[in-house]
Amino acid sequence: MILYKEENEIIKEALKGLKLPDRVYIFDTTLRDGEQTPGVSLTVDEKVEIAINLDKLGVDIIEAGFPISSSGEYEAVKKIASLNLDAEICALARAVKEDIDRAIDCGVDRIHTFIATSPLHRKYKLKMSKEEIVEKAVNAIEYIKEHGIKVEFSAEDATRTEIDYLKEVYKKAVEAGADIINVPDTVGVMIPRATYYLISELRKEIDNISVHCHNDFGLAVANSLAAVEAGAIQCHVTVNGLGERGGNAALEEVVTSLHFIYGIKTKVKTEELYNISKLVEKLTEVKVQPNKAVVGDNAFAHESGIHAHGVLAHALTYEPIPPELVGQRRRIILGKHTGTHAIEAKLKELGYTNINKEQFKEIVKRIKSLGDKGKRVTDKDVEAIVEDVIGRVSKRERVVDLEQIAVMTGNKVIPTASVALKINDNLIKTSAIGVGPVDAAVKAIQKAIGEKIKIKEYHIDAITGGTDALAEVVVTLEGYGKEITTKAAREDIVRASVEAVIDGINKILKK
Repeated sequence: MILYKEENEIIKEALKGLKLPDRVYIFDTTLRDGEQTPGVSLTVDEKVEIAINLDKLGVDIIEAGFPISSSGEYEAVKKIASLNLDAEICALARAVKEDIDRAIDCGVDRIHTFIATSPLHRKYKLKMSKEEIVEKAVNAIEYIKEHGIKVEFSAEDATRTEIDYLKEVYKKAVEAGADIINVPDTVGVMIPRATYYLISELRKEIDNISVHCHNDFGLAVANSLAAVEAGAIQCHVTVNGLGERGGNAALEEVVTSLHFIYGIKTKVKTEELYNISKLVEKLTEVKVQPNKAVVGDNAFAHESGIHAHGVLAHALTYEPIPPELVGQRRRIILGKHTGTHAIEAKLKELGYTNINKEQFKEIVKRIKSLGDKGKRVTDKDVEAIVEDVIGRVSKRERVVDLEQIAVMTGNKVIPTASVALKINDNLIKTSAIGVGPVDAAVKAIQKAIGEKIKIKEYHIDAITGGTDALAEVVVTLEGYGKEITTKAAREDIVRASVEAVIDGINKILKK
């Protein structure tokens, strides 16, 4: 395993003196907190499929759901618990006997029980005193332990709780038998420095600390890592950072940071991260943003000429880790910022190795032109452009060239085209009408060359979507006893049609 902290002097110095854990446990709550993402509702079979793949990924604990919340949740948690997966299966339960009994009945390995402790929750939600909350937490923990089940205890809204009272609650929880103490940043208000301070303070009196960070200010991953720096040994995460409001700490970001920046081990097989991300994206129907770290489509994509050139020379110039380590692949994206090195590499990737300088120059011009129009240039676009350019008769061999074209069409206007063609160095201008602009343009060309070459077949395909799609026109011409098929690709259908026809004429005349 490559440990990038060893290669970064600044990170190495910044972490000097910290007593980092050798191993961090990954508690995945995609099936519980992740499913609480607004609009997400998974079936029992979908939850089972995700659980199996999380186990394959190598997470330590799977929080399968909140059994008391519905019969479907109960069924899903019970079914997942019966699969004999390597991961521990956990169920969520309030510090209430009815919740706990329902979780016990599922046959889980661990019960994650919680009760709120902050002044806001004490006053407005629970309407309970500090002492009553401690008593309720202790009773719940003792009841679970009586059934021989591991207990994880959370003081809900811990990060807005008075620190002395929070310490008291957690110490009582440990005394009651809690195996691990979880510190939830329930509404995501912490900053890394404060998280480090809080966990450091708790670590003075409590071992086995976990964190559960929400992403309301975009700091969930940073806060989770700060907690590890302070001695936390477990992180709650979700695939793709799913969860209520702004979501939770993203599994893929926490794990890759631990592995490749801190050099801290987890059981997670990082090469499976992209696959689990795509599975969860499909089943939850929550689209992963393209610029999402680690698993987004743009995470290892390069368009800028400088970046693409650097990556092609040595991947780590503009990539923090090789994409294969997280199951991704490098993508060179072509557009207006693309340099010639990237285009050359893309052409080789697509199998085009015999392109001359004149053709390459035209291909680059066409690709950048598409990019200037705000289009993302796909491989299909490139293939259409290349086939068009390399299939055309060279300028030296052309008998007919298009100098100018003008088309008029619209409501109550007969489609009319005027063309200026250069034929053997003579300029010929003609006009014609047709049933549409393409028909009019082609008839004007036929008129200029003397009707000796006719169109036998005409076909058009949109290469990509959108009203400004790159269109590929394929035409079959016959004349002088010969039959030729040519094609051209442009965003302008009329221009593509005209270029295909003229190229076909040149090929017939050349023969």
